[in-house]
Amino acid sequence: MKILVTGTAGFIGFHAALRLLDRGDEVIGLDNVNDYYDQRLKYGRLAVSGVEQNAIEYGKLAQSKTRGGYRFIKLDLTDKEALNRLFEQEKFDRVCHLAAQAGVRYSLTNPHAYVSANIEGTLNILEACRFYPVEHLTYASSSSVYGLNEAMPFNASNAADHPISLYAASKKSCEMMAHTYSHLFGLSATGLRFFTVYGPWGRPDMALFIFVKAILEGKPIDVFNNGEMKRDFTYIDDIVEGVIRVIDTPAASDPRFDPASPNGATSSAPHRIYNIGRGSPELLTDFIEAIENALGKKAIKNYLPMQPGDVPATFADTSALERDLGYKPSVLIQSGVDRFVKWYRDFYKV
Repeated sequence: MKILVTGTAGFIGFHAALRLLDRGDEVIGLDNVNDYYDQRLKYGRLAVSGVEQNAIEYGKLAQSKTRGGYRFIKLDLTDKEALNRLFEQEKFDRVCHLAAQAGVRYSLTNPHAYVSANIEGTLNILEACRFYPVEHLTYASSSSVYGLNEAMPFNASNAADHPISLYAASKKSCEMMAHTYSHLFGLSATGLRFFTVYGPWGRPDMALFIFVKAILEGKPIDVFNNGEMKRDFTYIDDIVEGVIRVIDTPAASDPRFDPASPNGATSSAPHRIYNIGRGSPELLTDFIEAIENALGKKAIKNYLPMQPGDVPATFADTSALERDLGYKPSVLIQSGVDRFVKWYRDFYKV
């Protein structure tokens, strides 16, 4: 298949593109390579994909030097005309939309970035998929949409209508827009609510990256909610396996959908929502212990209260993923952390 993957200079998009290429798909990667975090990491991911920084020019496709089936284009999703030209020219079979402005805490101080990147950008993807039809749109959502919901494990069939950060609200907006396009235009679309993704080439604004860097430098780490946070940490390979299986399984209308008692995860339209998480939440303190084990060094902990926009716990119900796609994430925390630490030491030579 010819597949557009947005966000391929980012963490999940980079890994997803490589997996698709490994199995023989033709991939066009798209990213605006913004400066939300260190661009050296973004260009480093692209270099691993065979796309050198000096070959990248805005709005033009760059051919990978090591992978014949991969081309990359630096493009902003708010550039509607350029995006439509790309769709018209390439005639994609499927689209995997992973590009987004990430980060809960950043959304407290930079709210407009989330409206333009996540809402406007996703709208432009939906419009392009409508006018230049694709077989299936897979798009990234987030466990953050569950917000004030404390009925655990989180089940995608339940309502998720009380977000507590603009990041979460923007992701919920994407789900609602995608469903609308599925209903109005028959666009097959599947949303994936990711749960605390970690692993090699991860984002430097996430806990694992921050903790490893600080511990190696002998600096204290901030431990919010006094370490009583629980997260459903999910290793990147598990996330990508779920993404690939969903790409291969276009959403269809659910004949059992009852509008008098609607299921939030399915629809009479060809739209689905799945959780992708390990289904086994871990205390933040236990996650830190796994990092200490991998580094052979103790952390200096600075205990702090809960931060605005954070939730005390996440816990994925992945039964629908298991039922429909025969898949359940399985990588254990210590194994995943060990792999990240090895990558970090190799990349940063520490």
